[in-house]
Amino acid sequence: MLENFREFEAGPDPFGDTWKVRFGWLQTAIAIRHSDSVDVKFFLTNGRDRIERVVAIMHPDLLELSRELQRPLTDAWVMKLAALHLKHVVETGEDFEKTLVTVTRDQLRRYAQMLEATGARR
Repeated sequence: MLENFREFEAGPDPFGDTWKVRFGWLQTAIAIRHSDSVDVKFFLTNGRDRIERVVAIMHPDLLELSRELQRPLTDAWVMKLAALHLKHVVETGEDFEKTLVTVTRDQLRRYAQMLEATGARR
């Protein structure tokens, strides 16, 4: 489990690279993309390349999961969920070529359970 969700390493990717990841920002996507989601931006570098990735999490999925787990919906929690998904994307190569990646409801639930199990609740 990640200790620092604002700056962390992800990898190796399918090509053997490890990426340094830095949190950029979190904002609702209604204003920028007319999407009922929360977008979380990260900056990545592997020492040669610098890229940006945005993890989009659907707001209705966050609300449902928050109710299920009886926990508050906070920016910090959403950032952690997004960081876990980005780590998954890097390490599996799944959707890595996309600038904007989305989290499925099942993936989101799995990440939330990981956070709950390790006590990274806030």
